[in-house]
Amino acid sequence: MIERFLEKTEFTSQEDFEQNYKLKVPANFNFAYDVVDAWAAEQPDKLALLWTNDKNECRRFTFAEMKEETDKTASYFLSLDIKKDDKVMVILKRRYEFWLTIIALHKIGAVIIPATHLLTKKDIIYRNNAADIMTIVADGDELIIGHINDAMAESPSMKHRVSIGPVIPEGWEDFHKGIENAAPFVRPAHVNDNEDIMLISFTSGTTGNPKMVAHNFVYPLGHIITAKYWHNLHEGSLHLTIADTGWLKALWGKLYGQWIAGAAVFVYDHEKFTPSAILEKIHDYHITSLCAPPTIFRFLIREDLTKYDLSSLEYCTIAGEALNPAVYEQFHQLTGIKLREGYGQSETTLVIFTSPWMEPKPGSMGVPSPNYNVDLLTPDGRSAEEGEQGQIVIRLDNGLPVGLSERYYRNEELTNEAYHDNMYFTGDLAWRDEDGYFWFVGRADDVIKSSGYRIGPFEVESALMTHPAVVECAITGVPDEIRGQVVKATIILSKEYKAKAGEELAKELQDHVKKVTAPYKYPRVIEFVDELPKTISGKIRRVEIRDKDSKK
Repeated sequence: MIERFLEKTEFTSQEDFEQNYKLKVPANFNFAYDVVDAWAAEQPDKLALLWTNDKNECRRFTFAEMKEETDKTASYFLSLDIKKDDKVMVILKRRYEFWLTIIALHKIGAVIIPATHLLTKKDIIYRNNAADIMTIVADGDELIIGHINDAMAESPSMKHRVSIGPVIPEGWEDFHKGIENAAPFVRPAHVNDNEDIMLISFTSGTTGNPKMVAHNFVYPLGHIITAKYWHNLHEGSLHLTIADTGWLKALWGKLYGQWIAGAAVFVYDHEKFTPSAILEKIHDYHITSLCAPPTIFRFLIREDLTKYDLSSLEYCTIAGEALNPAVYEQFHQLTGIKLREGYGQSETTLVIFTSPWMEPKPGSMGVPSPNYNVDLLTPDGRSAEEGEQGQIVIRLDNGLPVGLSERYYRNEELTNEAYHDNMYFTGDLAWRDEDGYFWFVGRADDVIKSSGYRIGPFEVESALMTHPAVVECAITGVPDEIRGQVVKATIILSKEYKAKAGEELAKELQDHVKKVTAPYKYPRVIEFVDELPKTISGKIRRVEIRDKDSKK
């Protein structure tokens, strides 16, 4: 399968990979037909999806079954008058119906808008009106149903609400009954062009309303690198990415690249994260590959790993937050596996990562993907030198790379802010070492300027996280008459240290940071709190902390 989309699929070194990775993009590419249905025709019994939940239920879908079920689902959606370019919001947690829904929507050329079950009435109204959403397909959870119903009076574009159960309220369509009664599916005459919008993601805004990131139909091909050369998957792989389907991370790790690479996707549908349950799944189902944020790995290594057979595990990757080197070392000692980091955004696919040919440097993102022309740009517009901070940009001299969003949907102002001078500006800062490895600093807006130094919150947070007292923290700048700004740490303490909150512990943490990183970066102000302000996706809202401090 993968050879249809790459000029060369196997590489012997990082240099070979960077020089010879070339995508072949078919005209009118459609993931549902060109990958899912193609697998169904050629290897109908090949495993596509292995789904389990915390109630000990299990469903296996071969590609033949996936084609059959998504054909029915597409036919049912057509009966609701959902057609090409129509916007459909999907709130399905980790239910297997998500895969049926997204593939079915691809088959009719409709636009899928994944959304988290954490949305409230206000969030749903905003999204419905911002994108003119006409249909919502949702988990039949009473809370989700309630928020959607409450939003209807202020959602004029909405025509259909579809529930997958267990609750099917009045005024709602029954997803499973609709599929059962669906007429034979007839593929529309013209489903899509490559440039058509396939997917819209609402980013969790850390500074304002969420932006609408629009991706076209070739976006799945951008995730070949994610699955094949970061997750290091092969046709015998069973891959688990821990992510809710409301976030694009699910599409990074639970669908596109994995199926193109011929791997099967494992899904664990759970209400509450339990480290032992994840380890049991790896043990019971012989999962070969795992991708999760570093926090998850921190929880896993606290368990007694000797109770589980993890010998099936071949490869593990991480993204999304600071990696504590101690976690890297401990996991490596316990499993023999070196955690490999990656970096990207909702607007992109995998931009920077640690490939199989590279030795990981704990804390480093890795090197740029050959899919993107990546540079670090200083504030005065030149390429940053080794060791010098710069904003991560993607140069567009050779056109728009596959996987990069072309624009923010219906927002020309934001588009022009991010795309100009033939570059896409990520808004993230990093520096590059002598070996070409990139090290994340933080959002450009979050950088603290103190006594002539530029201090990224990420590296100070990473240093603090190596202390056992710190469960979570946020680094911000507070105004200072002498230094311009000083570093402030807002910290959630572990249970064992909560009673010790005070000046003595603050001094201990300050000294700790001085030892772990450059002394000028230590937090001169420390505040202990019970919780941090966050976006709906769990990102820390440093802007809220700054605003609160400015009013003191």
